[in-house]
Amino acid sequence: MRQKNREERARQIEGAAYQMLDQKGFKGLSMQGLARAAKASNETLYRWYGDKTGLLEALIRRNSDIVRQALSDRTQDDAMQDLAAVGPVLLKMLLGGRAIALNRAAAADPDGPLGRALAREGRDAIAPRIVAVMQRGIDQSYLGSGSAQDMAETWFSLLIGDLQVRRVTGALSEPHDDYITQRATLALERLRTVFPPDAGRD
Repeated sequence: MRQKNREERARQIEGAAYQMLDQKGFKGLSMQGLARAAKASNETLYRWYGDKTGLLEALIRRNSDIVRQALSDRTQDDAMQDLAAVGPVLLKMLLGGRAIALNRAAAADPDGPLGRALAREGRDAIAPRIVAVMQRGIDQSYLGSGSAQDMAETWFSLLIGDLQVRRVTGALSEPHDDYITQRATLALERLRTVFPPDAGRD
């Protein structure tokens, strides 16, 4: 199968998997049921994903790729412009229906591999890149000297807060784009207030 056709077919299968997660939850999702829903063979699903856990790990990676791509596109630019651009992308992804479905699946997984996959493919993969942006912010005198790691953790807290938990539990509906943009802008403003540039730095 050509790469382009395989990619399109994978997106169809993964779209069907999200529909099953929405309708039946983690326990109701099965490879056999997905094969029927996606009109795919069991052989294809097991060859591409291995098993149900492998399928969900692939969904996690693809969802996180949205943010990784946004960060890859901005590696040597103005640090504050980078954060201003990436913040809404990250928050929209985390609060979107797909990320929420994956978090609910992880919470329903008694053995825990999905939770580890979410950490590995999500925050653990993205956080070091944000730390690098914070270091550029320090080097460019936008942020005070200090720990880029602490700055990244603070930014995550200011940006996300408890919003994803509230989405997962159903206490919050998916926010509109205007809210996402305003939240990201405010998080960046507050970050610069918490870590102001050092006095006298050029």
